[in-house]
Amino acid sequence: MSESPTLGQALADAYRGKRVLVTGHTGFKGAWLCLWLRALGAEVTGIALPTDARGPDFGTCVDLAELIDSRFADIRSESAFAKGCSGIAPEIVFHLAAQALVRPSYEVPVETFATNVTGTAIVLDAVRRMASARAVVVVTSDKCYDNREWHWPYRETDALGGADPYSASKGCTELVAQAFRRSYFSAPSGCQIATARAGNVIGGGDVSRDRLLPDIVRATLAARPVTIRNPASIRPWQHVLEPLAGYLLLGARLMDEGGHRFAQAWNFGPSAEDFIDVETLARRVVATWGEGAPLITFGKRAQDPHEAGHLTLDSSKARAVLGWAPRLTTADAVRLSVAWYREACREDTDMRAFSLAQIARYANHQRSLLPIPTSIERAAAACA
Repeated sequence: MSESPTLGQALADAYRGKRVLVTGHTGFKGAWLCLWLRALGAEVTGIALPTDARGPDFGTCVDLAELIDSRFADIRSESAFAKGCSGIAPEIVFHLAAQALVRPSYEVPVETFATNVTGTAIVLDAVRRMASARAVVVVTSDKCYDNREWHWPYRETDALGGADPYSASKGCTELVAQAFRRSYFSAPSGCQIATARAGNVIGGGDVSRDRLLPDIVRATLAARPVTIRNPASIRPWQHVLEPLAGYLLLGARLMDEGGHRFAQAWNFGPSAEDFIDVETLARRVVATWGEGAPLITFGKRAQDPHEAGHLTLDSSKARAVLGWAPRLTTADAVRLSVAWYREACREDTDMRAFSLAQIARYANHQRSLLPIPTSIERAAAACA
């Protein structure tokens, strides 16, 4: 009896030679997704705003622009996005372009809604005019739910909502995708749309402001303490490769015959034992980093905006129907993330090869994920 293919083999079979459009390729998850798609043999075009990252952002560290057709356009403008799409004929679209942070959404609520809601409508309207398109995965967020601060995980059938501009915009994004699905993408034999809701991701190359791991890394490099605002808040933490594997599996199913059965909403979150609070995760990162890690302090200010205290996801549908399941514990996720940042601080590590090694070991379900080889030759060999 032949063995079942590994995740890496299954995804390579699905994406080899496929033409893929990724919006938001300059962002954290978008850049990791593009690198993985290229490793699978896909032809990738990215459309996004130029990055304004300060620090070792993932796309820059792996020289992503050398691997893909990288284009810059604002999805809030129909004409700009149409110009950005000129000459491409994608078979599948992964829509990740977004204003992706809760706290900045309080500062720029109109921009947040314009990007996440109007921008999604503009992208989907353009895709419905692309005869080549077979599937669209719209990435939203675990924040799209009407969070009642209850202590059981949210399912895909729970009410959408949001107490802050970011969360509300993600609930609206889900409604936009649903409306386009019913209005323009309802034919079983036509292009299919699904939405994906992931947990709080960590991983190498995230340099976003007001995110826990990047804040700890910045504090480490600056040799100063790091302040934790909401130490008791519980989140569904996961390594970035976990939801990306879900997006890729979902996209592959949508492109299959009978793909309309998968054109719905999907949660991709960690196992229940990895629903942990912010302080626990922060202390794990500091302990894993070791010497030089920052002192943790606590200090929520009176003027700090509201953030949910408890949020978890039920991913049983993805497990049962897609065959997706988390492969990493939170401890694994922290070790992989810290290893990436440590190597990025060195001057002699090929970060593209290092990142591909992490992807390859994850996709092939190798439990010995660490240590990742640090020399160029050994890291490249691990990706072969």
